[in-house]
Amino acid sequence: MSNEEMSLKELQDNLSEQEALRREKLKELQEQGKDPFDVYKVVRTHNSKDIKENFASLEGVEITTAGRLMRKRVQGKAGFSDIHDREGKLQIYIKLDNVGEEKLKFFKTLDLGDWISVKGTAFVTKTGEITLEVTDFELICKSLKPLPDKWHGLSDPDMRYRQREVDIISNEVVKETFIKRTRIIREIRSFLDERGYLEAETPILSPIAGGAAARPFITHHNSLDIDMYLRIATELYLKRLIVAGFEKVYDMGKNFRNEGVDYKHNPEFTMIELYEAYADYNDMMVLTEELVSSVAQKVLGTTVINYQGTEIDLTPPWNRKTMVELVREYAGVDFDAIGSDEEAHSVAKAHHLADEFKKDLKDTTKGDILNAMFEKYAEEHLIQPTFVCDYPVEISPLTKKKRGNPTFTERFEGFIFGREICNAYSELNDPVVQRDRFNQQAKERDLGDDEAYMIDEEFMSALETGMPPTGGLGIGIDRIVMFLTDSHSIRDVILFPTMKP
Repeated sequence: MSNEEMSLKELQDNLSEQEALRREKLKELQEQGKDPFDVYKVVRTHNSKDIKENFASLEGVEITTAGRLMRKRVQGKAGFSDIHDREGKLQIYIKLDNVGEEKLKFFKTLDLGDWISVKGTAFVTKTGEITLEVTDFELICKSLKPLPDKWHGLSDPDMRYRQREVDIISNEVVKETFIKRTRIIREIRSFLDERGYLEAETPILSPIAGGAAARPFITHHNSLDIDMYLRIATELYLKRLIVAGFEKVYDMGKNFRNEGVDYKHNPEFTMIELYEAYADYNDMMVLTEELVSSVAQKVLGTTVINYQGTEIDLTPPWNRKTMVELVREYAGVDFDAIGSDEEAHSVAKAHHLADEFKKDLKDTTKGDILNAMFEKYAEEHLIQPTFVCDYPVEISPLTKKKRGNPTFTERFEGFIFGREICNAYSELNDPVVQRDRFNQQAKERDLGDDEAYMIDEEFMSALETGMPPTGGLGIGIDRIVMFLTDSHSIRDVILFPTMKP
């Protein structure tokens, strides 16, 4: 027996009874010269939405449409069925007098999941449902796998993510989530385009993993014989475009971070980063709250949403609190009263923070510990939209120092429901200070922090050419979509999330 014959036999042995029956039907059709996979094209005149919305002008008009057979109820000489297309469901009515005995008999052999094209005319049933009365039909694709139970769909979350196409077929809510995702992304682009932003495409492969504190994916370019990194952020390239004089730029696309997978994180995710010359982080706050609330209004028709049973008001202005204020409020520790790193170390020990760092506690600073305290005690309380402002210099190497308080920076992160959705700066544009910050990051890498920033000499050259005062903002698109579709997990809003084989 050849390898090909063995593979075929193994496949047949592993088929369910339903799958075997469907393959037998296909074989019979092919032997009769009616192979559905020989159909190359269907010329549709209307989809399901067209037929329903324009019914008044379509009475008596011959219609050709197509879709997946999702319900079949034909007994005796007639019956109703449903086909689904991108726009929704359409009921069809087939009877012997219209299609003939042979066609009706063939229709009865069709399986749920099969794709068919149908011709006919529209009418309204006694129950008021717009329906297509079929005069002819064609099987245009045979489904060789049965669909999940129509009432429960795919119940195993793991299978839902692995077989997303089946998940969408069997679950209208999932389908609607991804339609909304498309609309959300379109409205974000429209919002920025109307304000004069230029969309740019920056490299996904780069010799440096810059612009964020994250562990990168590494690959190898054979022709150049160099290691390259999948981008972790678009920041440094976009700032070079500000140097070039574009003034308002953004890039929306995939970033890649070689980190953990959970309900908030996927190694491959969608970000938008934007930069505006002559602006600062205060302008970015206004832009963020206006962008998110505008998108919610246009996609959902409201700026007050319900997320996982909690009402969240996206209407501007959002709350504004400093990191120091929030740690004082939720941890009872006033970092304004802590004068040295050693005092901060005592606080860290008292609050069991040593394991939070990728370096020895003695190598941490007051700013490191303040941030760890914020993450441990305050983040989870930020349910309503809140801008957390003024991050320590140590953890903000690309940010200008806070006016009037140089131990902090003009940086904020936006939080909703205890989750970070964005990060923004008054961008550091002093190349001398920037090099000092990068050198400090290099020391952090030497201490074991493999997420610390690398020095990008091409970016440094651009900064030395001169970048005007600039405001920058990065927003996690997947997390915005989660909130606007009431989705618990990031996997629910990514069509094909990263899965272990």
